[in-house]
Parts: sequence; C-alpha cells; structure tokens
Amino acid sequence: MGSAAYTDQAHAIHARDVSFDFASVPMHYIPGEVMATHIINVMHLVLPEGERAMAQALTEALPLISDERLAEEVRGFIGQESMHAGSHEQARRQLEQLGLEVGPMVELMSWLTDRLLGDHGLTGRAKHAWLCERLALFAGMEHYTAVIGEWLLTNDKLEAAGMHPAMLDLIRWHGAEEVEHRSVVYDAYMYVDGSYARKARQAVIASVGLLALFAASGGYLFHRDPEPTKGRWWPWQLAGASVRGVVPSFTTFFTEIPRYLRPGFHPSQLGPMDNALRYLAKSPAARGGVS
Repeated sequence: MGSAAYTDQAHAIHARDVSFDFASVPMHYIPGEVMATHIINVMHLVLPEGERAMAQALTEALPLISDERLAEEVRGFIGQESMHAGSHEQARRQLEQLGLEVGPMVELMSWLTDRLLGDHGLTGRAKHAWLCERLALFAGMEHYTAVIGEWLLTNDKLEAAGMHPAMLDLIRWHGAEEVEHRSVVYDAYMYVDGSYARKARQAVIASVGLLALFAASGGYLFHRDPEPTKGRWWPWQLAGASVRGVVPSFTTFFTEIPRYLRPGFHPSQLGPMDNALRYLAKSPAARGGVS
C-alpha cells in the first residue's frame, strides 16, 4: 500500500437519478457541425465501455482501502459511472434508430476493453501489480475527462450553435460529475500504490490512447453517417470545429501532461468545483425532470 495519505476534500459523491428524453434528437444535433457531432458521439460508444472497466478496477481496489472516507467516495464514483454508462446507452439507441450503424464499433470496443483492461484472472502479486497499472491508467484518463468536463461547463459555443437541449444537458451533466469526482481515482491509486514512474508511464499511454480513440472513432462514425449532406474529408471538418471552439482542442492531450506530472500535483488544483455544482443544481435531468 502506498504511503501517501488521503486528503479529505469534504464533498460527498453520490449517483444522481437522471432522466433524458432523446426522442426528438436528430442525427446532427449540433446544426451544421457534422464532425463535431460525431466527436461528441464517441462518448456514447467509447465511454460506457471504459467506465465499466474503471468501475471494475475500483471494485477490486475497495478491499485494499481502509480509509472509510475514501472508500465512500469510491463507492459513490462507481455509482456515478454506472449512471453515465446507462444514460449514454440511451442516446446511442436513438442514433441507431436514425440509421447510424454503431453495432460493430460497440462490439469492438467491448472486446478491446475486456482484452486490454480486464483482470485477466491473475492472482497474488501479479494481480495486485496489474490492478495498480489499471488504476494509474484510469487516473490519467480521469484527468482529461475532468479538463474536458470543465470545458463543457464554461464553453458557450455549443449552446450558441443550437445544440439539441437534451444532448447538451447530457454532456454537461456528465462533465459536471467528472469535475465533481475528479480526485477519486487519483486518490485511490495513490492510496493503493502511488508509484510516480507508473503514474507517468500510464499518463502518457492515457494521453496518446484517448487522442487516437477519439480520432479513429469519430472518423468511423463520420463514414457510417447515412446523411447525404454530411460533407467530405472529416479531418478538415474536425480541424475547423476545433478552431471554432465547438470541440476541445486536441492539443489538450499533450499540454496537460506536464501539469499532471508536476511534483505535488493533485486534481483538486485544476480549479474550483463551483461550476460543476451550480450546473448539477440546475440541470433538468439531475433535478429529477426530463431534459
């Protein structure tokens, strides 16, 4: 077990019962932004599988965490990730009904996740070492989801572009909870292991892996898009969307590495949590309504 003490941030993390109505969501729910729409769509394909694997790793780590406050936050995190996966699954079903063929991609992601991030049936020291590797990887990934979550909460470009309100609420609710629980996986990793070398190695893998995953999955969805007006050459559309601020800049996956690897870094240093908590207080879906 790592020697780093867990820092209590005095914030209870719990799963919220949310409800979304995606029945009126069109194929291109960001008007005039086909590729930006599909980059957001990657969340509905990729994130549920990754969140399932993350929840599995944290469940394995729970018996190793004797700090009750941290264990409570881990349990709350697992509940939130389960709700995220279920909500994105609903959005994916709507896109399939509109004719976007995503089944092969979902099956591939499920297979890859199990092959690459499963427990592999290991025992003893090998099991513990592999758990530490996965926790370090997921801590790195959660850094990026927290940064992107903050971007979603503070960026007004999507709303100005006329993004469908249910989809906007979905990604902002998800982003807000990513900011809310940004420290949990990092704290769990530091408690269970805490190796800087492992943290650095897996941070680079997380950065490169997420960048490749978003680009490849977004390109796949663009090619599967049945709309005849989707345009051509998705990399050009993606670059334009990034310049216009409709999607986060992909340079984020490189510029954040030095901050994450700075000695003494902790996710609580990313910025105040106020934006996330304010949005969760007003989100139609999080307040018990239907967005």
